[in-house]
Amino acid sequence: MPREITAYSNPLIKRIRSLREKRHRREEGLFLAEGLRILTEAYETGRVPNYLFYAKDSADHPLVRSLITAVEAAGGEAVETIADILSKLSGKDNPQAVVGVFSEFTRSLANLDRQSASIWLVAERLRDPGNLGTILRTGDAVGAGGLILIGDCVDPFSVEAVRASMGALFTVPIVQTSWPEFIAWLREGPGQLVGLSLDTQTDYRSAAYTTPTFLLTGNEAQGIPADYAAACDVLVKIPMLGKADSLNAAVATAVMAYEVLAQR
Repeated sequence: MPREITAYSNPLIKRIRSLREKRHRREEGLFLAEGLRILTEAYETGRVPNYLFYAKDSADHPLVRSLITAVEAAGGEAVETIADILSKLSGKDNPQAVVGVFSEFTRSLANLDRQSASIWLVAERLRDPGNLGTILRTGDAVGAGGLILIGDCVDPFSVEAVRASMGALFTVPIVQTSWPEFIAWLREGPGQLVGLSLDTQTDYRSAAYTTPTFLLTGNEAQGIPADYAAACDVLVKIPMLGKADSLNAAVATAVMAYEVLAQR
C-alpha cells in the first residue's frame, strides 16, 4: 500500500530533492522525471520508477493507478503527498500531479546497431538542457537510432533536460562518449558523418545523404571544432536570409534530420 508523506523534513523527501543536483544524481544513479505524460511514456517502454510521488487528488486517475500498481509490483514505492512537496521536488511553482524517480541508463557504442536506423544524431559539447531535450524529441520524431553525446555535454538526466524531452529520453537511446572513441567506432563500419557548419558552401538540400547518416551538431556558441569538421564526410550549411548567422542548435538539427528523412 502507498504511504503518505506530508512533512518537508522527511528524510526521503530531502534525499529525492537532492537529485536536482548533478553530484547527487551521480552518487545515487537516480534522476527525477515529472508529469503523467512522461511517466506513462516511460512505463510504455518498460521503465518503471523506483519511487512514485503523487498528489492525493490525482490518486483516482486511471493512469496514476496503473503507475502505482506497476511501481509496487516492481518492488518500488508509491508515496501520496501534497502539492507543496511535489513543488519542492520538481522545482516548479505549479507542479505536475506525479513525480517519478528512475535509475539512470545509458548505452555504450559497442551496444549500438548502426544498421537499425537510417538516421543518428550526434551532439558535441551541447550545453543547454532545453536544446538537448528538443534534440531528443526530434530523434523520436524522425525515428533516429539514438543520440550520441560527445565530450562535455549537459547532463541528459537533469530535471530541465528530462522535462524538455517530453518523454523522448525514454524512447531514444543515449550514448555518452569521447570524440576519439566515437570516430574510431564510426569508421569500423558504414556510416556517413555529416557536420553542420558555417565554413562550407554546400547547401544542406544539395548534399546526398547515404545510410546510415550521422548528423553532427556542434556547441551552441563555437560550432564544430576544425579537426572534427575535417573528419566529416560532408559539411553542409543551412542558408540564412536574415541578419542572424545561424539557427539554434536544436532547430538546425531538426531541419537537417527532416531533410535526410525526405531523401530516404
